[in-house]
Formats: sequence, structure tokens, C-alpha cells
Amino acid sequence: MKPLSDNHSNEKENLFFRLKNLGAKRRGRNHEVAVVTYGFLFLFMAMALYFVWFVAFESESFINSPYNARVKQFSKHVIRGDIVSSDGKVLATSSVDEAGNETRRYPYANEYAHVVGYVTNGMAGAELEANFNLLRSHSFFVEKIINDVNEKKNQGDAAVLTIDSSLQDVAYAGLGTYKGAVVAIEPSTGKILCLVSKPDYDPNTIAANWDIITGDESSTVLLNRATQGLYPPGSTFKIVTALEYLSEGGRMSDTFDCEGTYTYDDVTIHCYKNSVHGHQDFKETIGNSCNCAFAEIGLELNVDRMGDLCEQLLFNKNLPTTLNNAKKSSFVLEKGDSTSLLMQTAFGQGETLMTPMHGAMLAAAIANDGELMRAYDIDRTLNSGGDKVQKFAPRSAGNIMSKAQADTLKTLMRYVITDGTGTAMDVDTYTAYGKTGTAEFNEAKDAHSWFIGYAENDGRQMAIAVVMEGAGSGNGYALPLAKQVFDTYFK
Repeated sequence: MKPLSDNHSNEKENLFFRLKNLGAKRRGRNHEVAVVTYGFLFLFMAMALYFVWFVAFESESFINSPYNARVKQFSKHVIRGDIVSSDGKVLATSSVDEAGNETRRYPYANEYAHVVGYVTNGMAGAELEANFNLLRSHSFFVEKIINDVNEKKNQGDAAVLTIDSSLQDVAYAGLGTYKGAVVAIEPSTGKILCLVSKPDYDPNTIAANWDIITGDESSTVLLNRATQGLYPPGSTFKIVTALEYLSEGGRMSDTFDCEGTYTYDDVTIHCYKNSVHGHQDFKETIGNSCNCAFAEIGLELNVDRMGDLCEQLLFNKNLPTTLNNAKKSSFVLEKGDSTSLLMQTAFGQGETLMTPMHGAMLAAAIANDGELMRAYDIDRTLNSGGDKVQKFAPRSAGNIMSKAQADTLKTLMRYVITDGTGTAMDVDTYTAYGKTGTAEFNEAKDAHSWFIGYAENDGRQMAIAVVMEGAGSGNGYALPLAKQVFDTYFK
């Protein structure tokens, strides 16, 4: 056998390297193809998940838009359904005359204006939230056939609200001539049991008065103060500051001395009407609602941590609710801010603002061991025969605080009722927890009256927020009104 020549050996080596390089190129191309394939697969899965999420949670908000032309077409064939309270009171209904003209009527006029809303010059309230449902008809098919033959409209489905008319009556009457709001929520479900905002309007005449209302720049009757009213929270915010203080190492046994005023860096803080609370432990500072003690506490807190806690408690975030146009509460404080702002923010003044809806939801989360339920006001829809078409189930929005944190706040809020500014609510028919607030809003020291809290008895709970603009002290005005609503609920 002849030995291989050098040329032949080189050719064999070159062939080996060419095959090796070809394999490497193929592996490279295969890798590129795999990357592109997996990329498209990921995008497809992301789009599929978004589609499922959209259908489950967002589709109705688009369908219910007053600008949706397709939904408007439904009104040519369907009589708009009724809106009914949880206990059966008809709050909105449509009548049709012989000529086929449809008229929307609101039997309780102003009382439910901000809950029910309107359907002229746009939409608001439940009229908007349930728009698609009210213009669908699930009447018995024979009835629909007869109506079609006679060229008559079918009756739209009714929307049953979570609102309890007895609570609504008490809250509406209790606000009287004050501007402000009352919101009550069932903590375990998120059902809105009453919602009142004043000033209000008559939805029966809003079409005729639209130009007058919108032409008056000082008019705020269309503003739903329960969801859109932004107020300094006053001393109701002390429960937030208390939570942060305790999380940073503060103790219930810590003591403070109050002489009615507290001065630091030429900034002087006053307790309400310069009340002197003397020597007190931390729990007593909450019960007495001592501004001086909380101003001192505010100077010690980590501002960044305080901001994180406030975001955890949904300040500067959208509230989890089905209600339209609910505004964000705002916590405003940064490292480096003035001593004055630090002290004032700690006891609920400064630039921090809160909506009554947010206040009620905070109280509801505390009652529910830290878990917040999405707030909603439409319970179910019914067809013209009274049969259930759709049921809207409670939905958790997650835990905004731990059970231990909720238990701590329960202890403090209970002390307010038994030994502090809320003793007028310490009754035998239910156990109440709360915090009063007196929120000054001008240099004349005029103040909004606040109360947030909850009550329970025999397995039932209700959380509430009340604000009465310019009324004065929280325990003098907002607390008595909250008590009336509790008394009605637990009667």
C-alpha cells in the first residue's frame, strides 16, 4: 500500500474543516431560527393572555362607552331597563308613550343622583356602568317574538344595585345642607351600601337645566364628592402615621407631653383649640387626636418609608372600584421638604389629599384583616320576568396591609371609641372602631369634619367614611352622622 501524499492528507484535512464549519453554520442558523420561533411564540402567548384579560376585565368599559355607536343602536329595539336598589326600590325607569317616545324617569330625584347618574348630554353613575346590560333584553323568547311581530320594543334587563335604600335615606337626610359625602361599604365583599354626595341635582330635569348648570363656573353639583372630592384628611391620617411609626420601632408604651402647642425650627403646631393633653402614651395620642405629639413623631420618621407605606395603602394609585372617574388620593412629601410640611403631613394637613371613597376602603381593609375587596355597586341583572341574568361576584384587590398591621389599627381605632374623641359611638348594639378628623382648609381655621371607621355585630360589618365641608370638628358632626348610619344598619 502506498502512503498518502501530503496533498491528499491536506485535502482530507480541508474537507474535515469544511464539514465542521458547515455544521457550525447550520447549528448557528438553527439557533437563529429557534430564537425567532420562540420569540413569535412568546408574542402570540402574550397577545392571547392579554385578550383573555381584556375580555374578562376591560371589555365592558369599552362596550359601555357613551360614544359606542353600536350600543346606541340597541335603544332602537330595546326599552332601557330599570335600575333598582338592593331592597327593590325603582330608582330609574323608562316609559314609552303611544307614539313610541321613551322617557327616562327618576322617582327619587336628587337623593340617588350621584349613584344612578343620567343619560343625557353624556352618561354618569350606574346608567353608564350598566349601559350595555340595560340595553340588552333577556325576556322570554315568546314575548320577544310577539313584540317583534307587533313592531314593539323588548324590555331591557334591570340592574339591581348593592345600595340599601334605608342607609341612603339616613345618609342623605343627615348631610342636610352641608356639602360633602357619605360612603358605606361591606368589608368582606366590597359592596357599596350607600353613596351620597352633596350638592346634587335632579336627573329628571338635568336635560332642561344643562346649559344653566354647565354655564355656572361656581356650580359643582355634577361633581361626585364621594369618588372625586379631594380633601385634606385631617386626623384620620394619623392611623397611617401611627402604622409607620410602629413599623420603624415605635412602641405603644412611648410617652409624649402636650402643652397645647409644639414648636420646632420656629414652626409652631397647635392642637385643636389649643387643647392641653398633658402626659400621654402613644395610644392616648391617637385617642386624644394630639397634633403636637404627631408633629414630633413626623420629624422622626423616614420619609421614603412613609411614602412607600402610603403607596401600599393606595395613595397616588387608582382605587380598585367599578365606579367611574374615581380620583387618586395624593400623598405629597419628599426628603428635603420643609420642617413645617413634615410636621403638618404627619397629622393629616400639609398637601396630602384623600377621597371619601378611599377613606371608606381603608376602613374596610382594616375590618377585613388587611384584605381589600374591589368596591362595586351593581349586584346583578334581571330579565323582565325577574329571572337572574348575570351575577357580579366580589373580587379581591389583594392585601394592602398584613393582618398584624390591621390588628394594631383595630386596637388604636377601638381606643378612640372607648376612651377618645369617639365615645359618642360607644354603644351596646354594635362594636365600633374609628378615627375622627378635623381638617383645616384656610387661614381662618375653618375645618372639614371627618370620620372613617367600621362597626360590627353578630358577624356583620360595615365600613364608612363621612366628610362634611366646613362643619367643624369630626366628633361634633361627621361622627354623629356615621353613628346614625351604623344605628340603621345594625338596628
